[in-house]
Amino acid sequence: MFRTLSFAVIALTLAGCASAPPAAGGAQPPSGVCNAEGARWAIGSGVNDDVVNRILRDTSSRDARVLRPGQPATMDYREDRINVDVNDRGAITGLRCG
Repeated sequence: MFRTLSFAVIALTLAGCASAPPAAGGAQPPSGVCNAEGARWAIGSGVNDDVVNRILRDTSSRDARVLRPGQPATMDYREDRINVDVNDRGAITGLRCG
């Protein structure tokens, strides 16, 4: 019984590593290498889900981090992340990769 359970756990773990099917409609996934220049249009805009999703698309980033004044953040650099700096009113003041 233990051996069967072990094989089941290993099989489920490996299944989680399988690649996802391609996106519908032939859309290409983001390259993952951030290019902040693609979203300079967002500076001055209010931050919300729609704006952040467009920033992700326009910068080819896989992850976005919205940073508010005084908010602690890790100092690790990630080439697939766009940092969205906002002021105390929620307006975007800057964009930078990392």
